[in-house]
Amino acid sequence: MTVKIKIPAPLRSIIGTEEVLAAPGTVIEIIDNLERQFPGLAGKISENGKIRRFISLYINEEDIRFLQSEQTVVKDGDELLIIPAVSGG
Repeated sequence: MTVKIKIPAPLRSIIGTEEVLAAPGTVIEIIDNLERQFPGLAGKISENGKIRRFISLYINEEDIRFLQSEQTVVKDGDELLIIPAVSGG
């Protein structure tokens, strides 16, 4: 039972790959579990159990902000996509 997580380029320096597999659970549980494998990752995505406002997460192309946010359940076979905001001038 796995969830596929797509890792954006800015976070690949922590993880070392563009995709990882994780056990199903809520979004925040998955992020916390990834932190155990890849220290420093969770701080880039969440803070105090909440997703940072400049990070968007999608489950099967659906924005978690329109679901149950951090408490959205990610099921076996789902794909979780992490997208950091891009800024510049």
